Amino acid sequence: MTGAGSGIGRALAVDLAARGARLALSDVDRDGLEATAVRCEARGAEVRTDQLDVTEREAVLAYAAATRAHFGVVNQVYANAGIAYYGEVAREEFKDIERVLDVNFWGVVNTAKAFLPHLIDSGDGHVVAVSSLFGLITLPGQSSYSASKFAVRGFTESLRQEMLVARHPVRVSCVHPGGIRTSVARSAGVADGLDPDSVARVFDRRMALHSPEMAARTILTGVRRQRARILIGGEAKLFDLLNRVTPIGSQRFWAWYSRFLAVAPRKQAS
Repeated sequence: MTGAGSGIGRALAVDLAARGARLALSDVDRDGLEATAVRCEARGAEVRTDQLDVTEREAVLAYAAATRAHFGVVNQVYANAGIAYYGEVAREEFKDIERVLDVNFWGVVNTAKAFLPHLIDSGDGHVVAVSSLFGLITLPGQSSYSASKFAVRGFTESLRQEMLVARHPVRVSCVHPGGIRTSVARSAGVADGLDPDSVARVFDRRMALHSPEMAARTILTGVRRQRARILIGGEAKLFDLLNRVTPIGSQRFWAWYSRFLAVAPRKQAS
């Protein structure tokens, strides 16, 4: 599992530990990762931890090989690592867009590609990639983030079809969380001139509706039921339906509603 150091990743790891899973946990945040491992070990789980940056492809390939060697088999992979970013296209720097895509999209690609041979060999594999509600709909200020999460959705849905065509014993699920109370918004990157604290406040007050534990339970239920698409939260299901019924109307609605989600400019130093 990538991104196991906090939020949904930590909740998934703890829930899986309670269900008797053996866990290979990774995150770029060593302290957060170790805290997750302690919780999982307290539930009796065998845990391997690796500090990992999912944008470093060779490191991810080595991580997959080491995990297979350690446990002898890999049955499920949760590609959960991701970062948030807010900023209009006119404000964004190219490097910021590239960073979001590197972590959110290429991190999933690197992880899925690295583990896929081991999942096929297991005879009972499952790739679980975390996209977002913004992999189903778009919102002003979320162009880069949405692009990365739409890309995750496209990649995993195509991968699922390929596994079906090849008759490989690997299922693929794409997860679309709605508003989950995690630290992702509070650590989000923002375009130049915007106040990061304002981004966090908007998310916490208007969008953070569900706990990571609720998200983990929903994901694992979807995995058990072999769902291709796992939506978390009633709002995710509602907005997905709205977008299906009236795609242009949905875009107009979110353009209008974004006025109530306005992010303040960065405060000038006195």
